[in-house]
Amino acid sequence: MPSNSSKEISFTSKVRVRFTETDPLGIVWHGNYIQYFEDGREAFGRHHGISYLDQQKHNFSSPIVKSTCEHKLPLRYGDVAEIRTTYVDSAAAKMIFRYEIMNPEGKVVCTGETVQVFVELQGELSLVIPNFFKEWKKKVGLLDG
Repeated sequence: MPSNSSKEISFTSKVRVRFTETDPLGIVWHGNYIQYFEDGREAFGRHHGISYLDQQKHNFSSPIVKSTCEHKLPLRYGDVAEIRTTYVDSAAAKMIFRYEIMNPEGKVVCTGETVQVFVELQGELSLVIPNFFKEWKKKVGLLDG
C-alpha cells in the first residue's frame, strides 16, 4: 500500500482473454475493456473489503456515473492481462478508480477511469460520505482516526 500522502490504494489482478471477447481477427473488442475494469474493481473490492456485497450490507450501491477508456495496444485471444486498479481518494461522496491494463509483455494496452456515487438501496443519492465508507477509509489509512 502506498504512503498516506499519496491518497491512493491499488490492487493488481489478472484476466485471461476469452474467445467470446474477441473479434474475427482474435483481437479483444474495444467494449470489453470496460468489463475488464469491472473485473479489476471487483478484485480490488474483495481484497480491500469494499466490494459491492460489502456496500449492500450497509444498504448502499455505487453505480458508475462516468467512465473513460483509452486504447493503446490490442489484447488477443489467450493473453493473460494484468489489471492494476487504483482507488483515488476524494473528499466527495464518490469513488474514483483508475485502471491500467498490461499485456503479457508488460506493455500498457489500455488505461481508464470510472467514477461511482453512493445511492441508498431505496434509490436516494447520498450527498455525504456514508458512515461505512468513512470507516473503511480509516481502516485503510486514508482518514485519520
